[in-house]
Amino acid sequence: MFPQPSLLPALDLVRRTIAAETAYAVSRLQVVERNSGNPFGVAFRAFGDGGMALMARRIPLPLFNSVKGMGPGDETQIAAIATWYRENGVNGQFELIPGLFDEALARELHKAGYFHSGFHVALVAESDAAAPVLPPGVEIEPVGNPPLLDDFFDAYVAGWRFERGDRGAFKANVREWLGRPGWSLYLARVDGRPAAAATLFMHEKTGYCADAATDPGFRGRGLHRALLAQRIAAAAAAGADFVCGGANFLSASHRNMERAGMRVQFVRALWTKVS
Repeated sequence: MFPQPSLLPALDLVRRTIAAETAYAVSRLQVVERNSGNPFGVAFRAFGDGGMALMARRIPLPLFNSVKGMGPGDETQIAAIATWYRENGVNGQFELIPGLFDEALARELHKAGYFHSGFHVALVAESDAAAPVLPPGVEIEPVGNPPLLDDFFDAYVAGWRFERGDRGAFKANVREWLGRPGWSLYLARVDGRPAAAATLFMHEKTGYCADAATDPGFRGRGLHRALLAQRIAAAAAAGADFVCGGANFLSASHRNMERAGMRVQFVRALWTKVS
């Protein structure tokens, strides 16, 4: 007999994962929303049992213009949400989740002019307090003060390959991440140089591993896996029942998460507007 992991698939875990993802996305957008005059056009539309439609009109990224937490019965919300996006010049993206899916959701999305355009995998792991084993020359430190935040920012923008013109506004927003409720920031260095950055977000005893980025000049050094192990250990120390995270299916991030002991929880279907 093979030993059974204690973290078995369950709809309750799926709901908690979605709740943590949604809470993180809302928290991140609230930082942007607080800018004078809300210049990025941030807005939220709650519906059903914990569902949330996110909007950032001037940040054309699916993460910030997506509908999370749809379930059976929410098909009645789709036309109104689609209209809300259209009137604000946003295409929007709807996420459909196994276990919370029914045919009526897909039919209504089709009627509203959306199609199934892709997949995104959610992974989970049991919380584990074991300290990470770091590759040679690598150190990881929690970001707890403004000077370290500058190094975090340097690694983050290099990893996500931000255009130079976007960096000033982004850096101002990143400063609000420090000390935000539920957030912990981590910086990985190689031989003392900022090399990778990542976030742990705690939501109701769920640890969400978010937003990891590695400077291309330091890739292939095990930094992503080391930051995952660091956050899993930190989540355990904070009392998390389990940790979760997401990645593009079969991407390098997905593979690293599997190597770090995480396993697939579900694969969500992404629905986008027909152009």
